[in-house]
Amino acid sequence: MAAGARGPEHSVDREQVWTVTAGTVRVTSAGRTEEIAAGRTLVLPPYVPRRVHAVEAAEAHVAMRPDALVTVPGEEEPRVLPWAR
Repeated sequence: MAAGARGPEHSVDREQVWTVTAGTVRVTSAGRTEEIAAGRTLVLPPYVPRRVHAVEAAEAHVAMRPDALVTVPGEEEPRVLPWAR
Protein backbone atom coordinates (compact mmCIF):
# COMPACT_ATOMS: atom_id res chain seq x y z
CA MET A 1 0.00 0.00 0.00
CA ALA A 2 1.23 3.47 -0.79
CA ALA A 3 1.84 5.82 2.14
CA GLY A 4 -1.46 7.33 3.24
CA ALA A 5 -3.62 4.81 1.35
CA ARG A 6 -6.77 3.61 3.10
CA GLY A 7 -9.02 0.71 2.30
CA PRO A 8 -12.75 1.03 2.85
CA GLU A 9 -14.36 -0.19 6.03
CA HIS A 10 -15.25 -3.81 5.33
CA SER A 11 -15.59 -7.27 6.81
CA VAL A 12 -14.32 -10.59 5.48
CA ASP A 13 -16.07 -13.91 5.99
CA ARG A 14 -12.79 -15.71 6.71
CA GLU A 15 -10.04 -15.26 9.30
CA GLN A 16 -7.05 -13.32 7.97
CA VAL A 17 -3.48 -13.44 9.24
CA TRP A 18 -1.53 -10.32 8.31
CA THR A 19 2.27 -10.30 8.54
CA VAL A 20 3.67 -6.86 7.72
CA THR A 21 6.94 -7.21 5.82
CA ALA A 22 7.69 -3.51 5.19
CA GLY A 23 6.45 -0.23 6.61
CA THR A 24 3.58 0.22 9.07
CA VAL A 25 -0.18 -0.20 8.79
CA ARG A 26 -2.86 1.04 11.16
CA VAL A 27 -5.77 -1.36 11.57
CA THR A 28 -9.02 -0.36 13.22
CA SER A 29 -11.20 -3.34 14.09
CA ALA A 30 -13.82 -4.02 16.76
CA GLY A 31 -13.40 -0.52 18.20
CA ARG A 32 -9.64 -0.90 18.65
CA THR A 33 -6.84 0.71 16.60
CA GLU A 34 -3.41 -0.86 16.42
CA GLU A 35 -0.27 0.00 14.45
CA ILE A 36 1.48 -3.03 13.02
CA ALA A 37 5.09 -2.50 11.94
CA ALA A 38 7.28 -4.70 9.76
CA GLY A 39 7.97 -8.02 11.42
CA ARG A 40 4.68 -8.14 13.36
CA THR A 41 1.62 -10.29 12.72
CA LEU A 42 -2.05 -9.56 13.37
CA VAL A 43 -4.92 -12.05 13.26
CA LEU A 44 -8.26 -10.58 12.18
CA PRO A 45 -11.32 -12.72 12.94
CA PRO A 46 -14.07 -13.26 10.35
CA TYR A 47 -17.10 -10.97 10.08
CA VAL A 48 -15.57 -8.17 12.19
CA PRO A 49 -15.52 -4.76 10.46
CA ARG A 50 -12.04 -3.39 9.87
CA ARG A 51 -10.22 -0.60 8.07
CA VAL A 52 -6.57 -0.62 7.04
CA HIS A 53 -4.47 2.53 6.59
CA ALA A 54 -0.85 2.64 5.46
CA VAL A 55 0.93 4.95 7.89
CA GLU A 56 3.92 4.75 5.55
CA ALA A 57 4.45 2.70 2.40
CA ALA A 58 3.76 -0.86 3.52
CA GLU A 59 3.70 -4.44 2.30
CA ALA A 60 2.15 -7.44 3.99
CA HIS A 61 1.57 -11.13 3.42
CA VAL A 62 -2.07 -11.94 4.09
CA ALA A 63 -3.01 -15.57 4.62
CA MET A 64 -6.61 -16.77 4.35
CA ARG A 65 -8.76 -19.19 2.43
CA PRO A 66 -9.01 -18.10 -1.22
CA ASP A 67 -12.82 -18.30 -1.30
CA ALA A 68 -13.34 -15.32 1.01
CA LEU A 69 -16.00 -12.72 0.35
CA VAL A 70 -15.82 -9.10 1.45
CA THR A 71 -18.80 -7.04 2.57
CA VAL A 72 -18.59 -3.23 2.32
CA PRO A 73 -21.27 -1.12 4.02
CA GLY A 74 -23.57 0.44 1.41
CA GLU A 75 -22.88 -2.20 -1.25
CA GLU A 76 -25.69 -4.62 -2.04
CA GLU A 77 -23.58 -7.71 -2.73
CA PRO A 78 -20.39 -9.14 -1.21
CA ARG A 79 -17.36 -9.12 -3.49
CA VAL A 80 -14.41 -11.42 -4.10
CA LEU A 81 -10.96 -10.12 -3.19
CA PRO A 82 -9.19 -9.98 -6.58
CA TRP A 83 -5.73 -10.32 -4.98
CA ALA A 84 -6.80 -13.52 -3.19
CA ARG A 85 -7.50 -15.55 -6.35
